[in-house]
Amino acid sequence: MRARPLFAVVFTVALTSCGAPDSGSTDSLVLADAHELGGYNPIAGYGAAGEAKVYDGLLRLTGGAGVPGFAPALATALPTSDAEATVWTAPLRPDVRFSDGSAFDADDVVATYRAILEPASASEVRSSFSMIDRVEAVDPLTVRFTLRHPYAAFGTKLLIGIVPSEAVAKPGPATESPLNSAPIGTGPYRLSRLEPTRAVFEANENYWGGAPSVKRLTVLYVPDDNTRAQRMAGGELDGTSLPPLLAATFGDRMPVQANTSADWRGVSLPESDPVAGDSAVRLALNYAVDRQGMIDNILGGYGRPAYTPFAEVYGESHNPAASFAFDRARAEQILDGAGWRTGADGVRAKDGVRARFTVMYNSTDTLRRDLALAFASDARRVGIEVDLEALSWDRIEPRIAQAGILLGGGSEPYDPDTQAYNTLHSPLLDPSAGSPYDNASRHADPAIDAQLETARRSTDPAVRAAAYREVQSLYAKAPSHVFLVHLDHTYVVKESSWKMSGPILEPHAHGVTWGPWWSLQNWTR
Repeated sequence: MRARPLFAVVFTVALTSCGAPDSGSTDSLVLADAHELGGYNPIAGYGAAGEAKVYDGLLRLTGGAGVPGFAPALATALPTSDAEATVWTAPLRPDVRFSDGSAFDADDVVATYRAILEPASASEVRSSFSMIDRVEAVDPLTVRFTLRHPYAAFGTKLLIGIVPSEAVAKPGPATESPLNSAPIGTGPYRLSRLEPTRAVFEANENYWGGAPSVKRLTVLYVPDDNTRAQRMAGGELDGTSLPPLLAATFGDRMPVQANTSADWRGVSLPESDPVAGDSAVRLALNYAVDRQGMIDNILGGYGRPAYTPFAEVYGESHNPAASFAFDRARAEQILDGAGWRTGADGVRAKDGVRARFTVMYNSTDTLRRDLALAFASDARRVGIEVDLEALSWDRIEPRIAQAGILLGGGSEPYDPDTQAYNTLHSPLLDPSAGSPYDNASRHADPAIDAQLETARRSTDPAVRAAAYREVQSLYAKAPSHVFLVHLDHTYVVKESSWKMSGPILEPHAHGVTWGPWWSLQNWTR
């Protein structure tokens, strides 16, 4: 799925006309991010993994190694369920107010979830909340969720931010809501200024969790990697995210932090394409790519090979046997056996069809560019020609089903279900129900679907883990993508006196919303 606009923090310093700021002793921070500013609307999917500093969900993530757990936020305790695990009740925190001064209660929770599920909202995350049948206010401080079926990963659906009921009273497209540029939340920060290249967030001094020590956050939109690096080196910034090799150039000047993620990069192979949709070509390409070479030469060692969306962090749900060795000879044997014959120019053909297809990548993302170039080079070595196109997301989206894409995924990695379901489950019949990037290959496999459904509906951890391992076994026999790498997210941070919390498993959406700043509201000196 494409990277969504994210809240970026910037170690702010009082900027002056005569030089770069010195933030070492201030309570402001300024960071630069590659993602566009705005889009701060949970109904549209903003902050679905709980990272939105202007909002709170009912639950929040806890830190630590491995897959993080959940702790109460706007809820006062973890929700409890009935015996069938289909009715969940959550007690709510009293005396909480939104940034506009209005009081928070159960009606706001009900309105938020109903707006996400409302077809008129056209929310890209609607499909990921499809297990919710209805949400009701039991009383002003109690909310009840009734699910269509048991859903083991329900905690992941309680991370998204809650908005005032008044803000979503009138149904309409979430992308057109005033919340995108004027968010109203209960979180530790509030938006005080928004420009195309700058957003300023002020601490919520009345925050129910205590006023943050970092009082001002300035967000700079700097899409070009090299420009962010130059501004970081020039002392203008206190931190930024950079591709691994570029971040490593700062190693002798300031700290470089690499955080483990379940974020993957891979290539979707469209089912409708006569070459990329051919099962033999798909299997062969998975053996043809040198994943370790990509990690060493493009990621600077900051990553691990990816064969499926499931990273090793998922423990018993990860199937280490579902992998593809780097083996060009085997790739060539698969293609030969399927009738793809090598021509005089080294490119294969079958029944008059040349082994050639297109892979698109986002033109502003240098990491995707480099991975796409490496993928195309590896494919060419076994006789498959890949044409690369660098495009903006709005030009990529209409062609999802016709061309491959260098994708990123793992936007909600806090359960195996939310890590893999949308990527591997058969395409939904209702295109308005989710993101167009869900299952971008448009490949349907009923056996995989059945195992994914078993895993998400069971409350038995052993049953779930076995189903996920089987999903990976089935996928490895007939892959629909070429997953390449699981990334470490790399950040450059100026030295300061702030005491930060440790890292957390990061989702696909990174930038300066995550990294050292994921729990910024809890920093101390």
